[in-house]
Amino acid sequence: MRSKGRKESLSDSRDLDGSYDQLTGNAPGQTKKALKQRFLKLLPCCRPKSIPSLSESKAGQDGAGLICPSSPGFLADSVEDEFELSTVCHRPEGLEQLQEQTKFTRKELQVLYRGFKNECPSGIVNEENFKQIYSQFFPQGDSSTYATFLFNAFDTDHDGSVSFEDFVSGLSIILRGTIDDRLNWAFNLYDLNKDGCITKEEMLDIMKSIYDMMGKYTYPAMREEAPREHVENFFQKMDRNKDGVVTIEEFLESCQKDENIMRSMQLFDNVI
Repeated sequence: MRSKGRKESLSDSRDLDGSYDQLTGNAPGQTKKALKQRFLKLLPCCRPKSIPSLSESKAGQDGAGLICPSSPGFLADSVEDEFELSTVCHRPEGLEQLQEQTKFTRKELQVLYRGFKNECPSGIVNEENFKQIYSQFFPQGDSSTYATFLFNAFDTDHDGSVSFEDFVSGLSIILRGTIDDRLNWAFNLYDLNKDGCITKEEMLDIMKSIYDMMGKYTYPAMREEAPREHVENFFQKMDRNKDGVVTIEEFLESCQKDENIMRSMQLFDNVI
């Protein structure tokens, strides 16, 4: 993707969201100015808070009547000029390449991209934005800690952001991967420090975050000691050699022998 020219990358991202008219080469029914204004509205950071008054405008001028760089008018123009150069901060890989890398169809990728771009107009999402989006699904509890763990699992190159490629790659494993693929992904989620094994402390952090996410007002009410009891049950089942940690081999073997876990792995088969 890095070697692609700007025009080719732009064509790929338009192809993904279905906004590219292959006959004319333009976004259908929209001028260049209209497109710029539409995207500016999507980005709160590019929206001027208010139109400066006449006195503010004068205050932003120097003796020659020029607008100073610190004035609101200059900042708005600069943002628009910068926006003109790059409408989206990150452009995804081409549609064909994403089809090869994932198990989604062309149409599914287009639908996923539209949804992703609605939530993340810049093309990438950082940890704070990810937590805000995720919290909408669990308004009754505190999902911030679990969302951080989930974000780190999607952020495979550990650069502090999740791109559309990162998102669909993880989603492809969860929804369309083999049982082993899904179990490996789950192990990576639980292995918080990515050292190749799950400790009781890591599993306790995961369980506490899940209970926090579900909220205190569930029925039946969750007992305070429940997360620790869950961890003890997990290690009795998974820690085959009783050395205090669960390796990927132990995890895979134990999960594959558990009918309930195997059934839960198949729940996502027909989600999209």
